[in-house]
Amino acid sequence: MTVNGRHVALASQAMLATATGRSCGYGALPAPTAQPTGATLPYSVLYELGLESSGPAFGDMHADARVLVQVTSAAASPELASALADKVRAGFLGRSGSEWAFPITPGSCVVIDRDLDADDGTSAAGSVYSYVQRFALTVTTVG
Repeated sequence: MTVNGRHVALASQAMLATATGRSCGYGALPAPTAQPTGATLPYSVLYELGLESSGPAFGDMHADARVLVQVTSAAASPELASALADKVRAGFLGRSGSEWAFPITPGSCVVIDRDLDADDGTSAAGSVYSYVQRFALTVTTVG
């Protein structure tokens, strides 16, 4: 069985809506009907950046993977963009004891590690400020 990067990205998107309390789009701004806040600023956008196979030594070389996702937090001020980015970071990296505070559950895979791969900070485009972060998720298949 292979890791499906799209499933991991969609599970990450769902986790972000829960962790931040704001809508998260998949490759584009959230739809006006997206839960919980639609396309109202602030929101985040998750981009799937691909995966690298890193299979176990004595098994299917495609059983394990490192999945990269980028999250852009968009807001009407640099402070709000940074605050949303803090919530995104806490969603991916926050712990509750030995468990992740916000689980990512992509079906037949298990996310076994999460890292902040890059943190590019805030930039502006017109009246919208964005904060870009990239996360690496180590995933293994089950079953």
